[in-house]
Amino acid sequence: MIRKAIDKYHKLSPQVKASAWFAACSVLQKGISTITVPIFTRLMTDEQYGTFTLYNTWSNLLTIVTSLYLFNGVLNNAMVKYEDDRDRYIASMQGLTILMTTVVFVIYVVTQGVWYRVINLAPVYMIIMFIEMLFAPALSYWSGKQRFEYKYVKLVIVTVIKSVLNPVVGLIAVYYSVEKDLARIISIVAVEVVICGIIMVYQFVRGKVFFVKEYWKYALKLGFPLLPHYLSGMILNRGDTVVIEHLVGRSKVAYYGVAYNIGFLVQLFTNAIGNAFIPWMYQKIKGKDYAKIGKTVNILLLFVSAIAFGVMLLAPEAIWIFGDSGYASAVYVVPPVAASVFFIFLYNLLAVPQFYYEKTNYMLFASIAAALVNIVLNFIFIDKFGYVAAGYTTLVCYVFYSFGHFIISKSILKEKIGENAGVMFDTKVLFLLSIMIIGIGITCNFLFPFWYIRYGIILIGLILCIIYRKKLIKFFIDIKAKK
Repeated sequence: MIRKAIDKYHKLSPQVKASAWFAACSVLQKGISTITVPIFTRLMTDEQYGTFTLYNTWSNLLTIVTSLYLFNGVLNNAMVKYEDDRDRYIASMQGLTILMTTVVFVIYVVTQGVWYRVINLAPVYMIIMFIEMLFAPALSYWSGKQRFEYKYVKLVIVTVIKSVLNPVVGLIAVYYSVEKDLARIISIVAVEVVICGIIMVYQFVRGKVFFVKEYWKYALKLGFPLLPHYLSGMILNRGDTVVIEHLVGRSKVAYYGVAYNIGFLVQLFTNAIGNAFIPWMYQKIKGKDYAKIGKTVNILLLFVSAIAFGVMLLAPEAIWIFGDSGYASAVYVVPPVAASVFFIFLYNLLAVPQFYYEKTNYMLFASIAAALVNIVLNFIFIDKFGYVAAGYTTLVCYVFYSFGHFIISKSILKEKIGENAGVMFDTKVLFLLSIMIIGIGITCNFLFPFWYIRYGIILIGLILCIIYRKKLIKFFIDIKAKK
């Protein structure tokens, strides 16, 4: 049996092998990080874990400013546009990111007081944060190139090393430290500096440049209009943490952070699917095979809905594993957060035509509107109902966000491909699936006391997966193979 599996693996195309390994890397990285959460929540006080969560929130937000997320959608476009000069392009992007990070750091030094009142983190945390933002993008640029070229061996090795070192160094540092929140943060950044620093030097050596006017101009032209979009997306993703800290205290940030991580386990699957499907989607748009995209989108969304439902059903057990008895109320955060991941996956698919046709300016309106609604709803409902309300404000805003991107993409597709716009994204199916996942999320709150019902539903789902396993496997192999 093992021999047969090995033979089948060797017969797979390089694209399928690469996609499988990229998915495994994503699962491994997130999986190891998730597995160690219960240890850290028990070694650290609620306040300390809340500080660690708050640091991560601000780090993610400020990284957008210091890098413009040039290693995301813009990099994919550049890998096609500058196919014969990818090394120089990436080296120049590293140079641009270093310059932007340095500029923001100088601004921070000059206006420290303002930053402290807003962020509420001591200067030592901020200095560490800027060090992380200086080095971390190098790995993102390198990983993006490896994925685009389907080179998986080195990426797997680096991912395994980083995924293992991060928690191991962290556990040692936290166990022997008094300031456990600071120790956890330093351990992460230390691993980042070593691994990303080596990659940064390697890419500068290969590219042999720091500045290329054409590449900087191209990246900034595409990247700057996306800045409000990415910031708004991160506010939707992480902004709740900041409001919770200001309104109900840092310990509640810890409770919300644990529940949020559980809900976002769904992203283990959506990221893996997205990494394989989005390049496939680019190819299908190029080949004008719009009907195939529409059918595949519907199946993928149904599959993601099922995964989100499974995570919701297991929320009580997950909270018990990841935290102690003090975290019990956080169980009600998991369903809306898991449902939110469905809409995150949906708008990532909806955004593809905007990237493909380089109409990213339109993203600005949907993103800013959703972020503003999120901030207003958080201040109203977290103050009235506590931190659990943040899960529901997040869901409402992601629904709003997806709807905005749906309108924008439909408009672009109508302009570019005419009547086929309706084939690519089926309005009725997307609406029905959206209503279904929201209804499931609400229903799960009433099922938590009845473990036998929850387990029964999960068992039925597993049986269905076993029955239709061959069709599911063929479906994903076809996507990975770009058929």
